[in-house]
Amino acid sequence: MSQDPQSPVAGKASTPASRQLPGHIAAALAGAGGAGDSAGQPWAGRNLSGDAAKIHNFEDDDGTADAGYLAAVSALLAGTGSEAGVVASLATARVFVPVVAQLAEEAEGVDGHHADKQADMALVTLKAPDGRTAMPVFTSASALEAWHPQARPVAVYAARAALSAVSEGAQLLVLDPGSDVTFVVRRPAMWSLAQQRDWTPSYLDDELESALNSLAGTYPAVRRLEIRPGAGVASLTADGSTMAGGGPGPELRVVLYLEDGLDAAAIQDLVSGLNGRWAQNELFAERVDSIEVSLQRAAQ
Repeated sequence: MSQDPQSPVAGKASTPASRQLPGHIAAALAGAGGAGDSAGQPWAGRNLSGDAAKIHNFEDDDGTADAGYLAAVSALLAGTGSEAGVVASLATARVFVPVVAQLAEEAEGVDGHHADKQADMALVTLKAPDGRTAMPVFTSASALEAWHPQARPVAVYAARAALSAVSEGAQLLVLDPGSDVTFVVRRPAMWSLAQQRDWTPSYLDDELESALNSLAGTYPAVRRLEIRPGAGVASLTADGSTMAGGGPGPELRVVLYLEDGLDAAAIQDLVSGLNGRWAQNELFAERVDSIEVSLQRAAQ
């Protein structure tokens, strides 16, 4: 079953615990000005009148989706692209972050009725089905308007949006919710995007697989270990087509090949012990978003 890498018991679903940001990510976030726009200005206190009413801050931007992102998604749908390719396309893509007005201060109006005295702009966040915080972003102004007509689209580079998501405590970046194609950027990919670093999916990470095999090697009953894409990597488009990426997880399937003859209690103890070792491994905690464990009998 799906579980967080730091969950204490394998095989049981759990709400992911908050992680302390690695130092280099925290530094990047601090240096970028936190939850701000593409110029590093804070969202709070924005005025909805005058020049601030423009739909974006990028000159000569027609509000359409980035061509590189569209090409990467088309390739993924066609089976010629990859999840990593879509995330890589976001490194230079402009996206739109929805902000909405929220009442910051209230005053008493005519005849005792309450009236808005000051309204600030706030980032929009969502709750994913597993309870995690997700931040929606949109590849085009029209997609955002269709999703939330009252939200104001603010144009930022995707890396800036990822930093803002981290500052809001979000663990998922959701591109174009409610559109024909919705793509979820999971936490490790989101952190890589925020740092403007290349991202390798955990299920293709040779260094991670080597580390997991090393940890599993301390248990004689584990003959070998393999990593594969999890059941939650794939996603569905609005027309029901399957896309081999962009799902919310679980993203990593760990296949344990065990010696024959283990009873249920022994298997539970083994998997729980491994889970504890994984939780203490920095590489695993940083590169894995969510996992599922599959048990197989080792060939004799």
